[in-house]
Amino acid sequence: MSSTSKPLITVVGATSKQGRSAVHALLQSGRYRVRALTRKTDTPEAKSLAQKGAELVAVPLELGHKKALIEAFRGSSGAFLMTPPMAPGTGEVEVGKQQADAAVEAGVQHLLFTGLENVDKISGGKKYAPHFTEKAQVEEHIRTLPVASSFIYLAYFYTNFVEYYPPRMEGDTVVFPMYLPRDFRAPFVDPLTAAGPAVLEIFSHRDRYAGQTLPVIGELITPQEMVETFQRVTGKKAAYASAFTREELVHHFPQFAGDEGFLREAEGMVQYTVEYGYYRKDRDLEWSRRVDPHAATWEEFLRRTGWQGEPRRFGQEVAEARR
Repeated sequence: MSSTSKPLITVVGATSKQGRSAVHALLQSGRYRVRALTRKTDTPEAKSLAQKGAELVAVPLELGHKKALIEAFRGSSGAFLMTPPMAPGTGEVEVGKQQADAAVEAGVQHLLFTGLENVDKISGGKKYAPHFTEKAQVEEHIRTLPVASSFIYLAYFYTNFVEYYPPRMEGDTVVFPMYLPRDFRAPFVDPLTAAGPAVLEIFSHRDRYAGQTLPVIGELITPQEMVETFQRVTGKKAAYASAFTREELVHHFPQFAGDEGFLREAEGMVQYTVEYGYYRKDRDLEWSRRVDPHAATWEEFLRRTGWQGEPRRFGQEVAEARR
């Protein structure tokens, strides 16, 4: 198959963790051309994608750019869509709808959106997590469009404990303030590597996955197990500290104290997870690990990155929040 005859997949937010993973997997398969949409094409992350063979196109993930999006999607057989992190009620739903509508207008045949559960519906309005619910509202809109669509939901990110909720040293001990209870088993994933295999699988078997919502998980693990694994891999003493309640979160991370919107959602998100489960009860939690048997566990993430507890960034975050 010549390069020009390969199907074209357009990836929105291509320099985000999920976006980079998707671009890499699609290109490495040798079966697709990839158009990478990003705000800036001159960043190190964007240049790296171009070196791997992606076509770069600069399109802001903001309202008012539908025409640019239509042109960017034109000629694509599939599109991987995502919304940027935005304050609740400030346009995430509208940005997502704009992407989907533009893709349909451009003639895209299959939309794949990275979303999350509708916390408002599942909890009957008892839990506040608009970062989840607004993505679910975008999914509801996509399902009304005259085009095939599929959806992936990534679990909590391993990278959160490196970038957003880092541990601190107390004497000779690395203390991990974690937003889930010590022995609560929750789904986690490496966003740097996990999205790509899922995206590749879905676009390679479109009829099979049309209309489906699929969790993407590295493993189910407790915070205490994460701390013990860190000790075993690094050889450093480590301890769990609870950051589950609002008061505990602010105690460990005083920089969040003035961000009422974030604190309200962080509290609602973890309470929802503990009381209702991160995923709806009928989701297939084994799907992504069947598709990608080499999905990274927490231990494999630590070994691959060589992380020892120091603050670290993993590049440009375009479409991911602190979950």
